[in-house]
Amino acid sequence: MTNDLERTMRMNYLYDFYQSLLTDKQQKYIELYYLEDFQFSEIAEEMSVTRQAVYDNLKRSRDMLEQYEETLGMYKNFNKRLELYAELKEKLGGDITEDAAKIIDKLEKLD
Repeated sequence: MTNDLERTMRMNYLYDFYQSLLTDKQQKYIELYYLEDFQFSEIAEEMSVTRQAVYDNLKRSRDMLEQYEETLGMYKNFNKRLELYAELKEKLGGDITEDAAKIIDKLEKLD
């Protein structure tokens, strides 16, 4: 179950980063399946296609998102930045000034 949740979260993040690189149709499939939690049969009805077409389109769209990530690495870099922010906060501990905390907060919200 955790694996499905992790996969869904990953797809949501990849979609956030790369949705503009997908076609409108690919975006619709991803949105219905991952964001609105539709089943294949519900998507098939909504898009007037077969369940197999839904499966094929979702697979192709997921593969494209993974290819974009492999090439551009936006999600990997996002996660690394979050780790570094957490490490910085931990290292500074109680020594962090209010101004520094505000800057770190602004950096975190840029993504």
